[in-house]
Amino acid sequence: MATGWAKEGAVQEQIDATVKDAISLAQSRLPQGPSLSHCAECGTEIPQARRDAIPGVRLCLSCQDTQDREQARSAGYNRRGSKDSQLR
Repeated sequence: MATGWAKEGAVQEQIDATVKDAISLAQSRLPQGPSLSHCAECGTEIPQARRDAIPGVRLCLSCQDTQDREQARSAGYNRRGSKDSQLR
């Protein structure tokens, strides 16, 4: 593949770096520490099975779902920086 001034394998290195950064970001967002017995938002009891499955859990399932939906809504897509939008 013709890459101009880029060295051989530079594209793959960039892809690998992007994936590594995304993994690091996702891991940093995982809860850490001991799980709470009651939800930090609404105070309802968090089931033991949820606490066992997700170490460091802080929210009940309902509050976690609400938080995930809010984060998904605010995580916009930058079309201006998208290579696909430049090709159209």
